[in-house]
Amino acid sequence: MASAVNRRLQAWLADNPDESLLRWTFRVVLAVTVAVLAADLVELNEPRVTSDTASPPFDVHREHADGQPASPAVLAPLLKRLMPLPKSDPALERPLSLELRGGGRLYATGTITPGSARTFADEVDRHGEYIKTVVLNSPGGSVADALAMGRLIRARKYATEVEAGKHCASSCPLVFAGGTERRAGERAMIGVHQIAAVRSANAARSDDDMSLAQNVSARCQRHLADMGVDLKVWMHAMDTPHDQLFTFKPDELKALNLVTSAPESRPEKPRT
Repeated sequence: MASAVNRRLQAWLADNPDESLLRWTFRVVLAVTVAVLAADLVELNEPRVTSDTASPPFDVHREHADGQPASPAVLAPLLKRLMPLPKSDPALERPLSLELRGGGRLYATGTITPGSARTFADEVDRHGEYIKTVVLNSPGGSVADALAMGRLIRARKYATEVEAGKHCASSCPLVFAGGTERRAGERAMIGVHQIAAVRSANAARSDDDMSLAQNVSARCQRHLADMGVDLKVWMHAMDTPHDQLFTFKPDELKALNLVTSAPESRPEKPRT
């Protein structure tokens, strides 16, 4: 068999001039090159486990509350908890209002606007001896005012609370953190996201914007640390886009020391 093939090849070469032989050789080389490239492409596209794919870099959501790395199966529920900002109650869109009710409970409801800290301080000056708990229901707002309110709450040794089904989002947890006792009712929504610089419509972008954002972030972290709150709360905030919200589960609120006490049991109002 081999001798027959050899004879045919010699006969073919004898009948073909050098130019034909060169063309034949070029075609063979080209075919082999294409085959090798195709094999390499198939190999590159095959799924494989390498040191790069086996250990992707983890962000701050990829840890348990105890600091241990989380598995990918645990990460999926966390990532799904990043939600668009909820549509708030129209009452919460109005500037912060204050109402002192029975039991020494000062209700702070609405958006924290520039000047809210001054209004809050004035209320404390008028009725401070009666206030025991600041009850929050707010979508957040001015970071500077939230920090000032939280510090005043701590200085006056008030408790803070978010009642069942109510909200405390964005900068509001900075106020909530000021409580010497911090309570959250069932289905209370406490969430954080990145801070955003507020400019007038005509203000040009400044080269100092990054420096300002870092300064505000440092102030928020220092505040939470001073209030005894785990700084992972702020890590979640910095990792969440400003148009979304990271909401904490009840067990996380306790593990991060954002909630320190169970809600007070208050007697039900008698039915009339």
